[in-house]
Amino acid sequence: MSALEYDERPWGNYTVLSDEDDHKVKRIVVHPGKRLSYQTHARRAEHWYVVSGVATVTLDGTDVTVQPGESVDIGLGTAHRVANQAEDDLVFVEVQIGDYFGEDDIVRLEDDFGRS
Repeated sequence: MSALEYDERPWGNYTVLSDEDDHKVKRIVVHPGKRLSYQTHARRAEHWYVVSGVATVTLDGTDVTVQPGESVDIGLGTAHRVANQAEDDLVFVEVQIGDYFGEDDIVRLEDDFGRS
C-alpha cells in the first residue's frame, strides 16, 4: 500500500494510510522529547492506538500513559495532545471519525513551535 500523503512536522511526521468520506487513518511518529500542540477539533473524534514507544496523552488537562497495544479515545471537542517523554520514537495509529478531516480543523490552544 502506498501512502496518500506524508508530512514532516517539527515533532516528527505522519503518513496518511486511508482517506475516505467517513474516516481517515494516519501513522504518526513523535520523536523523543517532542509533543504535538494542545488542540481541539470541531468536526472529528479520534482513536489513537500505540504501536511502539510510550505516549503521554493529555485529555482536557489530565495526563494518561498509553503503552504499546493500548489505545485512547478523543471525543469531539476534547482538548488533547500527545507527548513522547521516552528515548525512542513513539509510533501510533490515529483513526479519525467525523464529517471533515482537513488540517484546518485544528484549533491550537498551546504549541511548542509557535504555530497558531
